[in-house]
Amino acid sequence: MSDAFEPEELAVGQFAERVFAITDAAVQAFAAVSGDTNPVHLDDAYAARTVFRGRVAHGMLLGGHISAVLGDQLPGPGSIYLSQTLHFEAPVRIGDAVLVRVEVSSIEHASRHAYLTTTCTVGDKRVARGEAVVIPPRRRKARPSVSLNP
Repeated sequence: MSDAFEPEELAVGQFAERVFAITDAAVQAFAAVSGDTNPVHLDDAYAARTVFRGRVAHGMLLGGHISAVLGDQLPGPGSIYLSQTLHFEAPVRIGDAVLVRVEVSSIEHASRHAYLTTTCTVGDKRVARGEAVVIPPRRRKARPSVSLNP
């Protein structure tokens, strides 16, 4: 069985996209799991008095959605997520639909690292951008089957 990195499996320009609904339940669950109970995410009255003029989703909830696209779609199951930069450009509100896009920007064959640009948009507005570094999964070549029956 070969564990060789197959560069033809991943190519610069390949991309994957997925839409995530930012619901109150998702924000509440993220707060519970992460321990980030900042009232700007959870309390309507408090958040109304902030620069956002209302509740906003956790920035790292977007990071989690980027991770989902990387792990489920591109490069896909077995990927090892090494790092992520994130620049938040606009708030994401409860009720928004966020389009997460990851695109292969370069591949470093010697280290087996793939670099992907990551963008999150709501409608036509970019709300976050960054770069992810991953080790793509190794493709395992199938071995020929062997019959044990004489």
